[in-house]
Parts: sequence; C-alpha cells; structure tokens
Amino acid sequence: MLLTRLALATIFSVSVVGCTTAPNTLAVSTTQKLVQYERNKSDLDIKTFTLASGDKLTYAENVNVTGEPLLLIHGFGGNKDNFTRIANQLDSYHLIIPDLLGFGNSSKPMAADYRADAQAERLHELLQAKGVASNIHVAGNSMGGAISVAYAAKYPQDVKSLWLIDSAGFWSAGLPKSLEGATLEDNPLLITKTEDIYSLYNFVMYKPPYIPKSVKAVFAQERIANKELDAKILEQIVMDNVEERAKVIAEYDIPTLVVWGDKDRVIKPETTELIKDIIPQAEVIMMPNIGHVPMIEAVKQTASDYKKFRAGLNE
Repeated sequence: MLLTRLALATIFSVSVVGCTTAPNTLAVSTTQKLVQYERNKSDLDIKTFTLASGDKLTYAENVNVTGEPLLLIHGFGGNKDNFTRIANQLDSYHLIIPDLLGFGNSSKPMAADYRADAQAERLHELLQAKGVASNIHVAGNSMGGAISVAYAAKYPQDVKSLWLIDSAGFWSAGLPKSLEGATLEDNPLLITKTEDIYSLYNFVMYKPPYIPKSVKAVFAQERIANKELDAKILEQIVMDNVEERAKVIAEYDIPTLVVWGDKDRVIKPETTELIKDIIPQAEVIMMPNIGHVPMIEAVKQTASDYKKFRAGLNE
C-alpha cells in the first residue's frame, strides 16, 4: 500500500514539475524507478530527436504505431509525464508525448523563442520525421493547449481533431482572482524556494493527492535551478494570445473538444465561453470539482470523454 501511494505521489509530482537531479541520490533513483514503472504500464518508450537547430527533444511513444497518431502536449512547468497515466487509457491510439523545448529532458536554450508558434514548428519537425504530420490529432493542456491552437492554425489541413484541456492563450477572458496580482517576482507558478512547491499542488489541483514533502522537495530542485528560464518562458506565453489563430480552426471546421475543470484557479473556467464564440463547432465539457489538470485529477473520466468524442468523429 505504501509503495502504491508513493508511486502515485511520484507520478503526480513529475506531472507538474518535471524530473530533476537532487542531492539525495537514493530518493532520485527510487523516483526514477517508480516513474519508469508507470511508463511501462502504459507501454511507453523514451526516445530523442535532434532538431535542425541542434537542440534535442525527448519524447515518449507507445507501442501502438498502427493506431491513429495523437500528439499530447504538456503545460508550463510540466513534461511528458503529465500524460503517462492517462496514456494507459488511450492505448488504442499511437501516442507521441514530447518534452517541449525548455522542459523535462529536452534542451533548455536560454535564447530560444518559447512562444506557441515556435514550439508548434518544432513539434511539426518531429512529426514530419516520424511520418505522421499529415494525419495528426492534437491535444494540449494549459500552455500545451495554446501550442495546439498554434499548430492547428499553421497546419490546418493536417490536423484531424483538437483536444484543448484548460487551454492557455485566450487571454481576453481575463485572469482569475488568484493571479490578478501576480508578477514574475511573485507568482505561484514559479518556484524560487523549496516551500513554494508545497503550495503549487494545492493551487494547480482542486483535490491534490497525498504527496510526501520529501518527494516535493526533491522535485523542487530543478524548478529552482531553472527559475530564470521558467520566468522567461512564462513572460513569453502570457503575452502570446492565440485567439486570432483560433479563428483558423473555425474556418477549417476542425473538430474540437474543450475540457475544463470548474475549480481551475490558473485559467478561468469562463474562458470556455470565449473559445466557444471563436470556435463554434467546439464541444465543451465542464468537469465538476476538478482543477487545472483533468487528465491527472480524473484520469478515467477524462479519457472516457475523449474517446467518446473521437468515436463521434467516425459517425
């Protein structure tokens, strides 16, 4: 039972803050083994791709390469393991789950462009290399949602459907009260000391799972080490409004599923109304008592809703 709780705690920790190197090598080694256990359950292999720029993207891919390809894009402060557990519920699809540039085990160049278009172009390069760029379903959470919109706007004839999970980038909807006074010097999404990580989970998730403080402290180290890059990326994404680009999704009538937690404190649930105005064909699901990361907080329901949406595309 204890191992199960620790495994769950670890995967949730990785999902929000990413893998890291920490002083306690035993804790890191144990964590890595537990994360790998979760990846194995979902039949995920970890691979690396070198971009034309020379930067490297790390990504997870499942073994079902004959399924329809589905690109899953994580949010700010996360990595590919945001989707590790739900990947087990989505095994009928060919899953490609990258660490975006600047996150996880991918390269972290300080001078790179981290806005949605630039990230979308890198992902397109990866998908082209894998031979799946012309027939792709795209999904993203938070920042990953904004990147998904940018991707669909750039390559609308290639995108078969879009899944936006508490998506960033629709900034004219306004900020939630919890972030109205936030700055780059004082922001709950940026980790500057170990204690910040403790409140992050309560902020991002409505009902966060049990996670030992020792585990959180281990994962705080990378965020602290990368705080300068994190701040730069956050500054870029909050200035990057994708609403005009989203109109291309409406123009091409790309099937779109919008999922939101009604207790999201990071991006206002009312944002769904704006998205629906811009993308009239979008189907909206509001999940009760769920925060900013439904695919972590409600794995089975989130996967079930998506599979129902996908099944409807074939009717």
